[in-house]
Parts: sequence; structure tokens; C-alpha cells
Amino acid sequence: MKFYDRKKELEILSAAKEQSQTSACFTVMTGRRRIGKTALLLESVKDTRFVYIFVARKSEVLLCAQYQPVIQETLGIRIYGEIREFAQLFELLMQHSQKENFTLIIDEFQEFLYINPSIVSDIQRIWDQYHATSKINFIVCGSVYSMMKRIFEDRKEPLYGRLTARIALHPFTTTVIKEILADHAPQFTSEDLLCLYLLTGGVAKYITLLMEAKAFNKTAMINYALSEGSPFLTEGKDMLISEFGKDYANYFSILSLIAEGKTTQREIDSIINKNTGSYLANLEDEYSLIKKVKPMFAKPNSRATRYCLQDNFLRFWFRFIFSNNAVLEMGKNHLLIEYVEKNYEQYSGLLLEKYFRELIAEKEEVTDVGNYWDKNGENEIDLIALNRFNKTALIGEVKRNPRKISIPALEKKGETLHKELNDYKITFKGFCTVYAGLSFAQQVDIWPVYDLYSHLFL
Repeated sequence: MKFYDRKKELEILSAAKEQSQTSACFTVMTGRRRIGKTALLLESVKDTRFVYIFVARKSEVLLCAQYQPVIQETLGIRIYGEIREFAQLFELLMQHSQKENFTLIIDEFQEFLYINPSIVSDIQRIWDQYHATSKINFIVCGSVYSMMKRIFEDRKEPLYGRLTARIALHPFTTTVIKEILADHAPQFTSEDLLCLYLLTGGVAKYITLLMEAKAFNKTAMINYALSEGSPFLTEGKDMLISEFGKDYANYFSILSLIAEGKTTQREIDSIINKNTGSYLANLEDEYSLIKKVKPMFAKPNSRATRYCLQDNFLRFWFRFIFSNNAVLEMGKNHLLIEYVEKNYEQYSGLLLEKYFRELIAEKEEVTDVGNYWDKNGENEIDLIALNRFNKTALIGEVKRNPRKISIPALEKKGETLHKELNDYKITFKGFCTVYAGLSFAQQVDIWPVYDLYSHLFL
């Protein structure tokens, strides 16, 4: 599959590469598994001399034996004898960088902590010794968020304060997801686009898997994701076990409940029968998997808090795959597919709200995007977008079926925000997918509706 997007990230990497011609640069890239870190880094250095090494969970001696021939071949240098410690290799590379500019990429850097934790201290010592006279473009990346955060953001850790650039790689935007699907299936529908967004959340590898399998429409995507042998079935567990370690069962239970719609700590605590505050805090702060959401205009100390899973794939995995693992163990994948199809309309409706909030944040001149509910958890508004500078506000209702959108009812809900939006110019809009028998023109004639179908052609 061709390389898509990542313009801002490529600019940062290009600037670091340029700077390294005269002075050493140290860049760290973080991002969840499958997000496309390696592809981005290789794209950024494709026309330059670079050394790429991947840190697998092997012994240090075996890794060094694996890296030596790569370094010799790439840089054209001779390494005499057997090197058994990574510190020796890194020092050799830093010494060589005093003579020649090149890029060193270390992929899955956090794995060094399992192999030999002292490697991180060794890198710090050697970097401090040589970087002032070096011309190296040093890039490390990792997918275990909690460990990478600790290595580079904890003041007590050796590499704290050594970075010259930092990149947090996020999923593709709604526009890029649309572009990819259009390249593979020009006649795709709004339902196909929504399903691709729902299943992948813009994660590069998941999109690639579906496109390579020629799963271009909603039915084919769901069938591929849930069929026997699909990599989607085990991906959630494979991804998170390394994050959570021995305590993964508690974390999995909490994430499963959030995916099922139990979004307050009170609800979660009552089901698990224990205080989950520390777990929720870790999931948000250490692992960056959930987000604490408050209604727009809520005060900082407001208790009107809901938790949501930020990652679309994990949201789907916990809602349908993890919770129905027994069905899969029996080989009854077809029953799970039927179950998803039965619940798809309701589930995708929630993701449609998220889709439009992300789309508005991406495409429109806004400073804040969110939603709203009152202190009783009622009077919900699906979408509010503000521009605090020019005092404009968009209040939106999101429905799969445009005929269920009522602008007058939405305006009535908006009256409850009179105090907060007193000096704002407010626009009310409906947001929807397109249903059979309804053309876009017909929808416009009924009310101002921004639909998913129109987005296909933007």
C-alpha cells in the first residue's frame, strides 16, 4: 500500500535530519502498535544512509550478533572481534558519527528494559560523552506507552532532558481514511466509510489488512475481522498484555465495561465490587487508553464525568470480541458475526457521533469540540463546536437516519446553554448518514443537514 499523509511528522524528521549534518539530534517517536511508526521512519530516511535495528526480546549477546553485520554493511566499517554488549556497539556508532553523518533508528526501544535495564544508562553516558562532536541523527521509537513515557519523561531516568525532538504518532484522520478507501474502492458508500472508521480508528496496519484482503464494504470488513484466523481476534490481548503485565485481568474487566457503556466510576465499582479509582487513573495517565470526558462548559471540579475508550479498534474488540471469547473458542464465529450485525446500527450510531466531532475538529475553524449533558445525565447534545475568538458556535444532532433529526428540538436543548453562549452566534445543524431512497438534495430541502455522504466528495 502506498504511503499516506504524515506531512507534519515528516517535516519534523526532515528538520532533524538536516540539523544532524552539523550537530547531533535525538528524536523519540511514540505511538500504539500498528500505527505506522516504522513505515514513517523508513520513509523519512529512504534517500539517506541509515542503520535500522529492531529490539526483539532476545539476549543481549544475540542482539549484538544480529546488529554487527547490519552496521558493517550499512556504514562500510569493520568491526573486529565479537561484541557482546550493546554499549560497545553504540559507542562505536557514536565515534563513527564524528566522521560521517548518518541516521540510527532503534525500533521498540523500550524492550531494552527487559533485556538489560543498564543499556539505557549506558546510552545516556555515551551520548553525553560524544554528542557535542557528533553528526548523528539518532531516532528511537516504541509502542509500549507507559514504558516510553517513563524512560523519557521521568526526571529520575537517565535519558530525561536529552531529546531534541519528540513525535507522538496518532491514527489517520477521517479525511485520510476516506482517501485510502477511495483509492481502493472508488464506489464506496457512507456505510463502508463508517465501518472502516469504526473498526480501525485510522490505525494504519488495520486499514492495510482490510484493503489487502479486498474487504472494501461493510459486510466484507466485519466478516474479515471476525472470521476464524483473523489477526483482529487476538490483537487486543496481544497489544495490551505487555502494557498491563500480571494485573491485566482487572484492566481488561474495566475496559470491557467502559466499551459496554458503563462509563462512570460508580457503575464500574458496583459491578467489579472494588474501588477502581487507581486503575482508571493509570488507564488515563500511564497508558493513555481512556479519556475522562466532561460536558462542555462543565466546571473543573464537576463530578459529571464519563470515561471513554479513545481507540476505536479496542472499543470494538472489548465490546464484541473479548466479551464473547467463549463463542470464538467453540468455533462459532458466524454467531458472533450475526450478533455484531444485529447490534451494528446502535453501536455505529455512537461512533458516528465521534466521527463527526473529529471531522469538525479537523475541517472547521474551531477552538473547542465536544458534547453536552446536564447534571442529571439528560438533555444530551451530540456535538458542540466553538470558536472562542470570533464567538461562533455550532450545535449539532447526529442520527443515522436524517428523518429522526429535529432542528426545533435541538434549538430547545440549546436554550439551556443560554448563559454559556449568550454572546455567541449559534448555528444548528443535523449530521447523518444517507439512507436508501433519500438523496442529498432531498435532505437539504428538509433542513440543514451535513451528512457522511457529502463528506465522501469534499
